[in-house]
Amino acid sequence: MNAPTNPAVILAAVVDRMATIKAQIAALKDEENSLRDALIDAGLPNVDGTLHRAAVSHCAGKTSIDWQSIAKHFKPSRQLITAHTHTGEPYYAVKLSAKPAERRNRGQMALDGV
Repeated sequence: MNAPTNPAVILAAVVDRMATIKAQIAALKDEENSLRDALIDAGLPNVDGTLHRAAVSHCAGKTSIDWQSIAKHFKPSRQLITAHTHTGEPYYAVKLSAKPAERRNRGQMALDGV
């Protein structure tokens, strides 16, 4: 069987593979959180595994200052705000979503060459 050469077919496979990987990562994150909770609930500061050791610490919450609210309190001018406003580097974002059933069927038909 020859590998697909149609860019739409190749990209459809890329999208589906990416969605599969994201689902696997989500499942692994859920498992990681359950294991983490089990270690915390054990109440031990250190737990030794065969190959690894877990150290469990209770950390104080992070303190942060809302500088924007403080600055607004002093009513800075729009010019001052603009002078100190910076824009980060542009980047790409790829978002995945499940297709409705009827669109999934049409997409499968396109992959099958129908």
